[in-house]
Amino acid sequence: MRIGVFFEPLDVDSAVAAASAMADRGIASLWCPQIFRGDTLTTLAVIAREVPEIGLGTAVVPTYPRHPMVMAAQARVVQEVSGGRLTLGIGLSHQLVIEGMLGMSFDHPLRHMREYLDILMPLLHGDAVSVSGSTLTFHGTIDHPSEPVPLVVAALGTKMLQLAGRQADGTVTWMVGVDTVRDHIVPTIRAAAESAGRNEPRVVVALPVAVTDDAASARERAAKVFEIYGHLPSYRAMLDREGAAGPADVVIAGDERYVRDRIAAIEAAGATEFIGVPFNDDGPTLDLLAGLATGG
Repeated sequence: MRIGVFFEPLDVDSAVAAASAMADRGIASLWCPQIFRGDTLTTLAVIAREVPEIGLGTAVVPTYPRHPMVMAAQARVVQEVSGGRLTLGIGLSHQLVIEGMLGMSFDHPLRHMREYLDILMPLLHGDAVSVSGSTLTFHGTIDHPSEPVPLVVAALGTKMLQLAGRQADGTVTWMVGVDTVRDHIVPTIRAAAESAGRNEPRVVVALPVAVTDDAASARERAAKVFEIYGHLPSYRAMLDREGAAGPADVVIAGDERYVRDRIAAIEAAGATEFIGVPFNDDGPTLDLLAGLATGG
């Protein structure tokens, strides 16, 4: 199982510095979100030019603000610059953001994602597209030299996981506990991929991690830092599946042996990659993740 680290840099220079430090530690991949800071794909293009070898990913770029042709064009430039190191992660975001902040309709999100993938997937592979959908349309191609761009979709519910299995290369999850990964995420997306004749999907699992001698205090901090995820419907549904009262119940916090065991359990549950999100004392946590990434 590949080991990566999630980070959200303040600016491009700090992003390059952080990426270089992570690469020196032996971290296999870096994953960045697209939230309310600068453009993530542009930042990753700069990192790709400055920092060799380390894998790069987005977790995730929201679909609604970017037409799939624009998303594909950006991703293929990053893939060219990186020499094939990018994994593009996309997601719906949330009704609170899309409607409340952007003033866009969040109706029929499954249909939106299906039409988005109908356009995006061929473009990421250099193929021509002719799609006239209910919400999205594109006729044409992108003439840009790059390797194909692997695509993972933030999918939690059954129908979205089935869509990701049929049309994408896998999924990336957040705030999903190990039992839910094993019993819901992995079997659902694998069955969909198999029925569509696709390769076994990637299952990228992201969770907050803290190597600490005071797990109780770390969980108290996690409860505050990640509180919002207990209220967003898609994450709340996964926490309920897990029997978790809130995000603090699914974070991985404890001594080194405990953290290693929990990450091993995620691999045993069927994850192909793990993204650690350090949230307490980053030093020991990054040391452990780097050790796992390099087989230590």
